[in-house]
Amino acid sequence: MKKYTLLITLPLLCLSNAFAGFSWEDEEGKHKTLYHNSRLVARYMYETIDESTPERREETYKPFYHIYDFDSSKSFITKGAGGKFTHHRGIYYGFSRCSYTDAEGEEQKNIDTWHCRKAHQIHTEFLEEKGNDDSAMLSTKIDWIGDDQKPFASEVRTLTFSFDGKDLLVDFKSTLTPLVPKVKLDGDPQHAGFQFRASNEVAEKTAKQTYYIRPESGKAPEGKTINWDKKNDSEATRDLPWKGMSIIVSGKRYTVAYLDDKGNPKPARFSERDYGRFGSYFVKDLTPKKPLTVNYRLVIRKGEMSADEISGMSDDFAP
Repeated sequence: MKKYTLLITLPLLCLSNAFAGFSWEDEEGKHKTLYHNSRLVARYMYETIDESTPERREETYKPFYHIYDFDSSKSFITKGAGGKFTHHRGIYYGFSRCSYTDAEGEEQKNIDTWHCRKAHQIHTEFLEEKGNDDSAMLSTKIDWIGDDQKPFASEVRTLTFSFDGKDLLVDFKSTLTPLVPKVKLDGDPQHAGFQFRASNEVAEKTAKQTYYIRPESGKAPEGKTINWDKKNDSEATRDLPWKGMSIIVSGKRYTVAYLDDKGNPKPARFSERDYGRFGSYFVKDLTPKKPLTVNYRLVIRKGEMSADEISGMSDDFAP
């Protein structure tokens, strides 16, 4: 008797097309990862706060975004929990001195959604998710929780990712709506607002190679920083349309341009540190009928940027 072999030909899935264009992959309850053509791009860290131990609470007391190394996709160029100032987390937003009048008419002061020692932020819902050839978007609902463990404001935080040649563009939009009659956002340049924090490797190894790029003075010397305070309330530290920071991570230089929309609250007071944190903050009163919407853009490049380049990016973002 002759033996026959049945051959069945199935279409093969090319690994390079497993994540064609932009796409999201969720590890439920932990994080959601963004891919572009199988390359790891970003990760949204959203695990619900875990009060079981001090360490677990610290790891989970606010949602934030990581950005991956452009080459290896095995590590981040941004910082998570631990290291120098554990409350610094990649791309993040909060205020160290929130105050509000609660539903009973009691005034709550110094509510800290920055260090999150008692207060915290909690991801509560995915609202919208998109990914196509050109861009990706993730919109989430985040509750701001007071020292009494009750929510006092609800935020819709939306990040959009795209590539412009060799640059990664990250658009950040937040709408914060009070759940109480009145909320005031306050803090200081080092502990409030929309900020970017680079990998802790910068603090440990390469801080003295960090340099900043500023609208009026251009590229600063390595390791030199300037910050807003009441004695230094100058055009170099306040209401800047943009600022650039250049850092060394994994032996490679990255530059991050921080672009501030003209419609964001002013005065906007800027801060910078050689260990790789920079951003700005403002003071603002909110009510349920007058929520706050802010818009920022980060442009991230493996390599350097000139002041003229960043100025052009700012003009494109906020003409």
